[in-house]
This record gives sequence, structure tokens and C-alpha cells, in this order.
Amino acid sequence: MKSADLPPVIFGTSSLGNLYHALDYTVKLDIVRSCILSGMETPVFDTAGKYGAGLALETLGKCLYDLKVKPDQVMICNKLGWYRTELLSSEPTFEPGIWKDVHHDAVQMIDYEGILKCFEQGNSLLGNYPAKMVSVHDPDEYLSDSINDHDYQKRYHHIIEAYTALKELKSSGHVSSIGIGAKDWKVIRRITADVDLDWVMIANSLTLKSHPEELITFVKELHQKNIKVINSAVFNGGFLTGGSFYNYQPVDRETVSGAALLNWRAAFFSICDQFGVLPAEACFNFSFQFAGIGSIALNTTKPEKVAGNVALVRKKIPVEFWKEMLDQGLIETFH
Repeated sequence: MKSADLPPVIFGTSSLGNLYHALDYTVKLDIVRSCILSGMETPVFDTAGKYGAGLALETLGKCLYDLKVKPDQVMICNKLGWYRTELLSSEPTFEPGIWKDVHHDAVQMIDYEGILKCFEQGNSLLGNYPAKMVSVHDPDEYLSDSINDHDYQKRYHHIIEAYTALKELKSSGHVSSIGIGAKDWKVIRRITADVDLDWVMIANSLTLKSHPEELITFVKELHQKNIKVINSAVFNGGFLTGGSFYNYQPVDRETVSGAALLNWRAAFFSICDQFGVLPAEACFNFSFQFAGIGSIALNTTKPEKVAGNVALVRKKIPVEFWKEMLDQGLIETFH
């Protein structure tokens, strides 16, 4: 499968890594089974070493094996840059409070050798299902940890080195495509100016709640260059569908920003009720409408929701719904 042939829905796997909640293996197995039976010709699973410090990789590989899925019946996308290590504290240090019942830690490794180590470890954890789509994960976070401009430039050079390694993996046939996964789309824009990519995954950025015009223009530019855009975290970490976390940070109604988010959501939910539209349907439809967005990556903790997630592709939202959202100032544009 080439990046140009990606299905409209890609299955996220952060729940397999115990994001927010620790799920029983039987539930995880049912989630993966539902994805396999979803009707996608070749289901694509998006995963990463960061998800539960490799737990998602390990669990995905085990589920596919237990379900007797052949390696060529699925496509694995592994975002590289986080390497599983021994857990030496009560919980992981890389994202405290986010991953539950995780028994390893993870460290960021972004340079030529580091990204290859992540690739090898990832495939080891996946078992019989090697990743064919690979990327550098969270280069924006790596850059944001810079202590000064010199350190920033050094880190950026490390990112370019990492992509040199990924290009070699592609040239040798070990992977079929290379991309990027990040939350800060401006970092993605800079890297795409320096590296030839097949696809980009933008997280938490082009959603019903947040959709800057500058980003929309960038997505159009990627489309014109035939670079596939995967839109991820279109529910802003679950908040837009009723969750307690916005972009993976808890929402505190006692703060100005927290109260503003909750007020926005209350108005959004009210309009959804008015038009008989589910919040998830509105979020998906809005995030999928822009030229260049070819796929949406969706994650779930409930097997029974997989079929509904796939059905979102066919859901039609009345124009009057979007007009009301615009009139109340809840969205800035609708294309």
C-alpha cells in the first residue's frame, strides 16, 4: 500500500497503550478484531513507541497474531522517536499521569542511530507485523526542549539525520513510505521544506475548535505537492466529545481558559442537540472537509464504536448546522 492509497479512516492505537485508562487484554483484542472486520480492504494501524512506552506496539502485534491475521493483510504505521527503557519510578517520566498501568519508561531518541534503534525495537515489539509506514514522532517537542538557539539548531540537525536514516530504510525496501507526526504544524511546515515526505500527520491542530487559516493554506499546499495529510486527534484529545482532557491536559473550570473551553463545548453540544448531530459526527465531518485531508486517524477504547467511527465517512451534516456554528462564533470558517 502506498500513502496515496490510504483509507479514509486510520485506526489509532493509543488505547492499546493504556491512554487515560488501563484496558483488559480481552477488550483490546476486541478493538483490534473490530478494526479488522470494519470493511477496510487493508486496515491501517497508527502506533508509536510513545504509546504506553511500547505497550501499544506490543499489544497490537499480539492481538494481530492471536487473531491469525497475515502480515500482508494490514499496514502498520509506526511513529519513531521514543525508545522503551526500564521503569525506575512509580510511573513513566515522559508523560506523567497520562499512561496507566504501564511497566516501562521511554526516552526520546531522534538522530541517525537513535531512530534506527527505535525502528528495530518497534518491529521487535510488533513481532510478525513490521511497520511499513514510518516517521519521526514529536520533533516539535524535541525542539521545544532546546535551552538556547545553538541547542535548537543542533536538535534540528538531529531531526534531519533521523530522516536520512528513514530515507535509507525506504531506499532499501524495508519501509514503503516516510512521514512525520507532530502537534505543532509549523514545525511540520519547516521540516517539509527540507525533507521529501510521502505523508504528514497533524495532531490537535485542524479541528472543529482550532483551525487557523494559515494551517488550512499549508494543507492545500501539501495537497498540491501530492503529500498525503492524515488528520489526527480531531476531538482535541477527547474533549470535544465529552472528555475531561483537552489536548491531553486536564481542563480546570476554575481557570479562565478552562471555563472558556467548557462554555464553547456547551454551546457546541446545544447546537448538536438542535440538529440531531452527534459531536463526533460534526468533528469528523469538519476535519475531513479540507482539500488535502485524505485520512482521519481515530482511536477508541470501546470495540463497539469502531463500526460507528468508520461510518462517519458517510455521515452528511446539514448546511444549517454549520451556519449556526458560524453565527454563534464557534467556528471561523467552513469550506
